[in-house]
Amino acid sequence: MDQSDTQISADEMERNRADRTLLADAARRAGTLAMRHFRHDPENWSKVGGSPVCVADMEVDAFLRETLLAARPEYGWLSEETADNPRRLECRSVFVVDPIDGTRGFLAGDPHWCISIAVVRDGRPGAAVLFAPALDRLMTATLGDGASEAGEKITVADRHTLSDCAIAGPSSWFKSEVWHEHSVRPSRYLPSLAWRFASVADASFDAAFARPRAHDWDLAACDLLVHEAGGRLTALDGRPPVYNRAELRHGTLAAANPGLQDKLLAVLRRVEEERAARAGISH
Repeated sequence: MDQSDTQISADEMERNRADRTLLADAARRAGTLAMRHFRHDPENWSKVGGSPVCVADMEVDAFLRETLLAARPEYGWLSEETADNPRRLECRSVFVVDPIDGTRGFLAGDPHWCISIAVVRDGRPGAAVLFAPALDRLMTATLGDGASEAGEKITVADRHTLSDCAIAGPSSWFKSEVWHEHSVRPSRYLPSLAWRFASVADASFDAAFARPRAHDWDLAACDLLVHEAGGRLTALDGRPPVYNRAELRHGTLAAANPGLQDKLLAVLRRVEEERAARAGISH
């Protein structure tokens, strides 16, 4: 069932609003911690698989875990930088956190990284915050109550054809000739996947997509921002992601306004098939 079809009780709405306030306050305080390390050559190392992590990731993670679970001890916890505890699967409500989404950019001095926090309830986000401390930008969303930045509602772009659309995604995927049929405009690279999708919510981009293997913590907060800004973030089959499952990774995902989304998904399915065919030939 699409989230827009969900009926929200008054009690649920108030709980989501209270969670949003909690998340926003915690994100701002965590941002102060992160900024102490930004552009100061923080200690860093590589995780299994090669992705970078630094001392700022770990400090922010520890602060958020202590702060948020003290306020909501009955909630579960899922974070990129905390060893997964399967007890979260027994919790109706779970904090889903990426302490620093875009660590590569953080280490390179690029300001487009963010702290991503969501409360996922019954598999879908009910409250969400993205805070980009180096940009001093805070986006928030509550299920059924809209998305906003600096007290102003944000909405997705009102485009209904792919022609001349500003679309953000991995550069290698734009090498396909399929895109040239539609004259799209590939947009600048952002090191944070969450901020890439959030840039659809505030109409900085018309659309965005992500290659397979993004995790819950990359997506849960920006998913709600897009949804509450009037857009859709879905898999290639048109279904929204479900969070807090045993499997944390997702397939190819895309976000746009409802009038553009199906067109974008159709192109991405062709691109994905083309890439799969090429991979088969190379092997």
